[in-house]
Amino acid sequence: MITITVEERIALQRATIEEHIRQENAKEWEKVYDTFVRDERSFYDVVPMSTHYEGIRGVQDFYEALTVALPDFVITVTGEYDLPGYSWREVTVTGTHRSEFAGITPQNHVVRFEIAALYLFSDDNPGKLIA
Repeated sequence: MITITVEERIALQRATIEEHIRQENAKEWEKVYDTFVRDERSFYDVVPMSTHYEGIRGVQDFYEALTVALPDFVITVTGEYDLPGYSWREVTVTGTHRSEFAGITPQNHVVRFEIAALYLFSDDNPGKLIA
């Protein structure tokens, strides 16, 4: 087992999240999925909608639904906070609501919303997301 310092772990987390968001904005889904551990430990929760996506397949399902609903979405980071194993990002998401999402009927209007995203990292591979 390789031991890394707290500072190294946080730097690795920050780099992973930066890559993750860059690939989300580029709509490069395989590269987004590569930021996760690709097994049953992965998940994606959308707390305001009480929705849980289980495993890497669930993560992929979430992004497929999001891409249909907001095909031109853009994520902008507005705040960053990190602890070993956990990172938070305050972000603004903008995009055109083109398809139903979470029971909300599309109006083809540009939407903008703020999110506090919590990223959880693997203990055995601290450069990979669990959630």
